[in-house]
Amino acid sequence: MSDNTETGTTPADATGAAGAPPKANEFKRVVRVFFGRTLYVIGFVIVVILILTAIFAPFIATHDPYETNLREKLEQPSSRHWLGTDSVGRDTYSRIIYGTQVSLLIGFSAVFASAVVGMLMGLAAAHFGGIVFALIMRFADALMALPGIILVLLIAGLGGGGIPVVIFALGFGGIAPQCRMMCGLALSVKQNDYVLAGRAMGMSNWRMMLTQIFPNAFPPLMVGITMGIGGVVLGEAGLSFLGIGVMPPVPSWGGMVNDGQRYLLHNPMLSLAPGVAIMLLVFGFNMMGDGIRDAVDPKLRGVI
Repeated sequence: MSDNTETGTTPADATGAAGAPPKANEFKRVVRVFFGRTLYVIGFVIVVILILTAIFAPFIATHDPYETNLREKLEQPSSRHWLGTDSVGRDTYSRIIYGTQVSLLIGFSAVFASAVVGMLMGLAAAHFGGIVFALIMRFADALMALPGIILVLLIAGLGGGGIPVVIFALGFGGIAPQCRMMCGLALSVKQNDYVLAGRAMGMSNWRMMLTQIFPNAFPPLMVGITMGIGGVVLGEAGLSFLGIGVMPPVPSWGGMVNDGQRYLLHNPMLSLAPGVAIMLLVFGFNMMGDGIRDAVDPKLRGVI
């Protein structure tokens, strides 16, 4: 008798136990893919630095961002004012630091609001179908038929500007894309066996949507959410540049670019510095979105 017979195992069993590859750790795979490319790491580092800057702004800023001093207006960069001063003597560096708080607050708030509303609408449309699907999709189509910038300008203009109005305008403009993406993904997910099994077991509609459909449809949406933050910040900068976004004297990068354009020849740093800050934030979130897409997209698994 062989050892395998004596122990009650067959050669196939022994080979399967010894040679079967270990189950891949999904989290480790996602981390490996995300941090496997330099651009993704750079984007992640930029976003982390900006978030830390917003949190510790009172300790990083060298001056009060609202303090004016007409004796020091339009100064060039110096050891006292690292990026110079604006037309009323406010420290440009400190206003950029505090402007990080405003940009991230608007970006995260608007994207979170549009994602929650849009995803719930998309889930309901995909799950219930029929008249619910028709009404929600026609509403989304009507929103997407309007140019996004026109819709945002209209809402912000009627609201008179300010941070709450900007958040509402940019958040409202992002509902339709989130709704359509969630609806398409949910329609695909609801055909899987585990969803059909949950329906056969008598699960309620909301429980099925929130515990079975949503968790499996959400990962691809993370890409749009991450990139959406950069787009919202860019939209806020555009509104502030036009004078219907964040109202002075609140530090806003778009407003600072607008204020500094009159002094481009004399002191280009007034517009250049906040413009670079906007560029870095949008670049960082876009690179993070690309990294998340590569990490969660099944078609790209094993590519890196």
